[in-house]
Amino acid sequence: MSLKPISYLLIPVCLISAAGLFIACGKSPSGPESGPTPSVLTVELTGGDETCLRLEASTEEAVPAGVAPGRGCSDAGSECGVTATWTICPDNDFQSYALYRSTSPGIAADPENAELLITFTDADQRSFEDTTVVLGVTYHYAVRTGNTANEVAWSNEAEITTPGAPTPSVLTAVAGATEVALSWTQCPDADFSCYTLYRSYVAGIAEDTLSAEKLGVFTDPDMLSFNDSTIAQPTAYYALRTTNAAGLSVWSNEETAVLLGCTIIAWGRNDEEQCNVPYPNRDFTAVAGGLYHSLGLRDDGSIAAWGSNTVGQCMVPAPNTGFTAVSAGGGHSLGLRNDGSITAWGKNDAHQCDVPSPNTGFTAVSAGGLHSLGLREDGSIAAWGRNDELQCDVPSPNTGFIAIAAGAQHSLGLRNDGSIAAWGRNIEGQCDIPDPNTSFIAVAAGGHHSLGLKSDGSIVAWGFNNQGQCTVPDPNSGFVAVAGGFGHSLGLKSNGSIVAWGWNEYGQSDVPSPNSGYTAVSAGGGHSLGLREE
Repeated sequence: MSLKPISYLLIPVCLISAAGLFIACGKSPSGPESGPTPSVLTVELTGGDETCLRLEASTEEAVPAGVAPGRGCSDAGSECGVTATWTICPDNDFQSYALYRSTSPGIAADPENAELLITFTDADQRSFEDTTVVLGVTYHYAVRTGNTANEVAWSNEAEITTPGAPTPSVLTAVAGATEVALSWTQCPDADFSCYTLYRSYVAGIAEDTLSAEKLGVFTDPDMLSFNDSTIAQPTAYYALRTTNAAGLSVWSNEETAVLLGCTIIAWGRNDEEQCNVPYPNRDFTAVAGGLYHSLGLRDDGSIAAWGSNTVGQCMVPAPNTGFTAVSAGGGHSLGLRNDGSITAWGKNDAHQCDVPSPNTGFTAVSAGGLHSLGLREDGSIAAWGRNDELQCDVPSPNTGFIAIAAGAQHSLGLRNDGSIAAWGRNIEGQCDIPDPNTSFIAVAAGGHHSLGLKSDGSIVAWGFNNQGQCTVPDPNSGFVAVAGGFGHSLGLKSNGSIVAWGWNEYGQSDVPSPNSGYTAVSAGGGHSLGLREE
């Protein structure tokens, strides 16, 4: 029996996915070539509204001296996209383009494990921007072209890696009294472009950059600190933006800085509430203790007064502005204004509040028991008020003085040669300055004793010593300021601590803890005051 050749009918062979999508379609090996014309795919990085690769110069804003604008540092964000572009299918039986994406190669071989981004039925559609990519990831793209015969053809597979965001810095802010010291960790990336430092007086810089102020753009990767001395409000917020060569940026943490405001610490006798510092207890620049009242000078030039007010010593006259120094006496108060005039209020039975004419050109004030002293800019001293002990008779020559101090009934003047002149009551020896009368840099007068600070940081004390107020404790060194109360004394050390000695009936010599951070001291009748940075 002879065998005859068998004819085979060629039919298309198509694979259909479970989702009903055509994955592959073709003819038997012996059939003629057919199917849609495959597209050629290319991909490139883009960035939403702004390109990832933007490299602009930030020259539109002034930056601090020594700070250069950098490329890639003009507020580029971390938005990034990939634009896929493919050639058009010329076939008359074109049906659709389907764009796939995967983080693994081999999309055409395993499309079910790839992500179908979008399908187009317009033959002239030839691009798509993928804005859902993540920074620092490698992506694979492929376009599947289909025709009306349910045949498909895959494009080449295109690969692209999105730029990685820069390593964020950790920002630190340390506030002082007038400025904020900022520092940050270094960005180790090889493609580092710049740091941009921002300041705002409202929290949330990263969310509202337009409301923030750009303090500087730093293109040196080793530039890791900046001092902000232009802060205009007590509280400020800071953030650092690190940008790489691709124009991508990342924010640091946001730091809050609160300027140190000096508070007043008061201790000792408080029967007249002379130790109850009024709210708000901050932003003081000077302090003064009287017999039963206290004064504090704020950084806005106003004076706060508290304690006994029986003779109006706490009633600061209007306008309560423009003061630069204060002093508290037995029952009166003195304030030096920025125009060189003195304002006096309170008890005036001895005319201690009647400032002599001309009331101009003063640079310092001191209030005693019932008398007052004013230092003029020409180095002379004006004295007025009670003069029963000649405490207002300034010795000749009345020139060359640089500091003054008024006690209960005596007065002290420090001359520019480092010597002290003393006059007034001397029954207790408060005007007998010990030898050598040289090298003094500050003076203080107590009730009936006197204190002088030497240039070597030691204190010399003389006069009434019934309570040990003239017995300076060891070590008698490292002092930067002195103050004399009615029967006790205070010394401020260079490390910010206070040493107190003498009369302690009311605890006025028991410095409260923590005994640190002080910048000024003052002693009243039976109480003590310290100005401390906090």
